[in-house]
Amino acid sequence: MAQTRSQRGIARDLLAAQGILRLSELKDAGVTAATVSRMERDGEVIRLARGLYQLPDAKLSANHSLAEAAKRLPKGVVCLVSALAFHGLTDQLPRKVWMAIGRNDWTPKPGDVPIRVLRFSNDLLMEGVESHVIEGVSVKVFGVAKTVADCFRHRGKIGLSVALEGLQETLRQRKATPAEIANAADTGGVSTVVRPYLEALTANG
Repeated sequence: MAQTRSQRGIARDLLAAQGILRLSELKDAGVTAATVSRMERDGEVIRLARGLYQLPDAKLSANHSLAEAAKRLPKGVVCLVSALAFHGLTDQLPRKVWMAIGRNDWTPKPGDVPIRVLRFSNDLLMEGVESHVIEGVSVKVFGVAKTVADCFRHRGKIGLSVALEGLQETLRQRKATPAEIANAADTGGVSTVVRPYLEALTANG
């Protein structure tokens, strides 16, 4: 029993420090799957999704779903509407977490937090990435200018109105300069699409 209690203590300490952990990470720390299963049965941990755990009294932020998605998809980058919402640039409340991954990256199985996966080329996946800590989890999110450009690039999936809202709010809140947005649009291959809207919105500025 002492060994089980010790493992439980290790698990609790790790989860308290890091917020959300994969079962593989707990195993690496010496906590067996059987111990985690007993902890879940006893209400000491909550199973968020397959192989993903959290303490029941963990403080949840408004961006909890992003932290959970990042744990399920470590190579993914929060993008499009989810990134707009994270940066405070839209009133949309996405029901899925939009994540960008590489052309050949693994796609997660469905879980409690629905994830909408888009495949990006390696160049576009590495461009404009920021790292933020949410509930102790390192989450990769595309920066503002990159996100706006991507929204125009994928306007067929999210709607042109959402892309325009993101552009307008970015300029209004001064979270990126017109030049930064233009550069991101050029890199993303949508400069001819973005430029007319950018010029119209900055003409009187």
